[in-house]
Amino acid sequence: MDRKKRILEILKEKNEVTAKELANLFKVSEMTIYRDIKQLEKTGEIIRKHGSILLNTKENKDSKTVDTCPICEKAITRAHPYKIVIEGKKTLEACCEHCGFLLHQKYEDKEVSAITYDFITENPITAFNAYFVVGSDAQPCCSPSVIPFSSKEMAEKFAKGFGGKVLNFIDAYNEIVNSMNLNLKSCCSNNVQSIKLSDIKK
Repeated sequence: MDRKKRILEILKEKNEVTAKELANLFKVSEMTIYRDIKQLEKTGEIIRKHGSILLNTKENKDSKTVDTCPICEKAITRAHPYKIVIEGKKTLEACCEHCGFLLHQKYEDKEVSAITYDFITENPITAFNAYFVVGSDAQPCCSPSVIPFSSKEMAEKFAKGFGGKVLNFIDAYNEIVNSMNLNLKSCCSNNVQSIKLSDIKK
């Protein structure tokens, strides 16, 4: 039986599963399961929420609050969107890391912290400590795509399968900003938790 059809059957039986559980069940890599999941997401048959995979039922759809990205104005449909917190007070969300970086650019003179979520596990990561695959063939949202990982090793494995460059936060930031002709160049340490981008411009 086709693995994607079997995944749907399993979801009907169990209601929700994780990519890791499916990988163990089918004896394949999580990356292979991810490919199946992305195809099922595109056809609208499943959704991902809090690290789990669920059938895309009306109940699940109705429980989701849809906001709009302040950069591209697309609906924010991710369970855990990219978030920046400005000077510890104001929280803003972007539809993806690509738009999240452009959102940072708007607040370069403010002290900002940021949270992203590992693409495979959906676990939260301080964005300044994450690794990003930029410009891969996978296009979950805006282009060029920016896909976050908690470890460089996982990012490199993803890039082997889908292409793109593995970059730290500031290099990925520069790549996107420069590709959008905003021409902001900067450098920083991966250990920074809250920064003013204007303080680190060259």
